Amino acid sequence: EINTVLGIVNGTTNYMLTRMSDEGIDYETALTDAQARGFAEADPSADVDGLDAAAKISILASIAFNSRVGFADVPAEGIRSITPGDIAYAQETGYAIKLMAIAKRTDTGIDVRVHPTMIRASHPLASVNGVYNAIYVVGDSVGETMFFGEGAGSLPAASAVVGDLIEAARHIQDECRGRVGCTCSESLPVRDIADLETSYYVRLHVRDEPGVLAAIAGVFADKRVSLASVIQKRGDDGSGAEIVWITHVASERDMQAALSVIADLDVVDSIGTVLRVEDL
Repeated sequence: EINTVLGIVNGTTNYMLTRMSDEGIDYETALTDAQARGFAEADPSADVDGLDAAAKISILASIAFNSRVGFADVPAEGIRSITPGDIAYAQETGYAIKLMAIAKRTDTGIDVRVHPTMIRASHPLASVNGVYNAIYVVGDSVGETMFFGEGAGSLPAASAVVGDLIEAARHIQDECRGRVGCTCSESLPVRDIADLETSYYVRLHVRDEPGVLAAIAGVFADKRVSLASVIQKRGDDGSGAEIVWITHVASERDMQAALSVIADLDVVDSIGTVLRVEDL
C-alpha cells in the first residue's frame, strides 16, 4: 500500500527557485532567464501557477491510491509571490523553498495539493536543484523511495513523449490495456484543504511602533494558532518593519481565519507571503 507520493514535478519552477536561491535574483529575472533557455514558455502560467504540477499529482494520486483524483480536485498555488527575502528567511531557519506536489492517504481520504513549501534543508528533496525533478514515495512495506531525473528541456521532454507513444503502440499491438488499470477500485474521497493541519510561515509588512507584535500574536492565539518563532527586522527605508512568523501545527481553516483578521489590523500594512511548512 502506498501512503504518500509527493515531490518536485515541474522543472521550470525548480530551475527558477534554484536560481533565486543560489544567486539572490528576483522572480521576474529568474523567469526571463528560464524563457531564454527554453525551460519556460512564452506564457508560463501552467508552470509558475502550479497547474502543470496539479495535473501530474492528480495522475500520480489516482494510480497510487486506486481512486479517481481529477485535476479540479487539486488546490494549486504557484511561485509568483516568492521573493529573495522569503528564500533568505527560509535558509536562516534551516529550510528550503520548493514547489511541491503532495498526495497523502489519510484516515478521512486523500490529502492532495500543490503549493510552494518550506522543507528541511537536510531532506533529500531540498537538494534537487535546477531542472531536475524527484518523486518521493512512501509505502507500508517498501518504506521511503525516491525517483530522480531531468524534468525540463528539449531532450528530456522529447524522450518522455516518444517513450509514451512507443508504449501506447505496443499496447495496441498486443491488444492490452497497459499496466495501469481503472483507478477507481478504492474510491477514496478527496479532503477539503481547509482540513489540512500543518505548520506555516507568514511574512508581514507592519508599522514600526510599539504593540505590533502583541496585536498580531493576540489574533493568532484567538484563532488557535500557536507560534513557534518570530523574526522582526526594520525595513530598508525605515518606514516600517517586516515580521516573519513560523507556527506550530495548525489547521488551514484556523490559519485563514487568523490572516483575515490580521489583514484588517491598523498596524499591518500588508500580508507578504504565506507558505506551508511540510514535515517530511
